[in-house]
Amino acid sequence: MDQIKSISKFRNPFGNQEIELQQVEYEAGGTPMLRLRIRERGARFTIFDVDPVTARYWAEEMLKWAEPLAGETDKQEGDR
Repeated sequence: MDQIKSISKFRNPFGNQEIELQQVEYEAGGTPMLRLRIRERGARFTIFDVDPVTARYWAEEMLKWAEPLAGETDKQEGDR
């Protein structure tokens, strides 16, 4: 039986999607995968599995985009 372990679960406040990150280890073996489960309104799901190399690349690219923008958001919230 495949082993699935929840890593993190959170909600996107702008689209109200529920996002869950899971580690999946397949019974047949192979590389553990990062599963992204995005639940849209109602019962619609988007699910895909990402290998560790792709997950690292994706995370690095997201951080390059987010860090300067998140810093500006932090400053704006501090001014309130």
